[in-house]
Amino acid sequence: MIATAATVLTALVALLHLYFLVLEMFFWDKPLGRKAFGLKPDFATASKTLAANQGLYNGFLAAGLVWGLWLGAAGHDIKVFFLGCVIVAGVFGAATVSRKIFFVQALPAIIALALLLVQNG
Repeated sequence: MIATAATVLTALVALLHLYFLVLEMFFWDKPLGRKAFGLKPDFATASKTLAANQGLYNGFLAAGLVWGLWLGAAGHDIKVFFLGCVIVAGVFGAATVSRKIFFVQALPAIIALALLLVQNG
């Protein structure tokens, strides 16, 4: 039961980061991206390149989590590492941009990591 919950939540975190990649790389200056991030059109246009770079990093986080999931039990350490990266990014984003980032990004990763560690505990 815990193993399934850890896997599902880790997959959810990976999917969230794929979604962030898409929003930041392809929709940042479009209505969907501007609405998701509360951006004014002029700011979205001016920061589009920076957002694409940020989206690429989110893609790397997702790829690492998918890699760990694909390896199954052998991917435990990879999942721990990438969930830790997501947590650090989420905490930093919450401290520097918006507290909402903690709840959207860091908290799901914290729960997934806790389940993963309890599972192998």
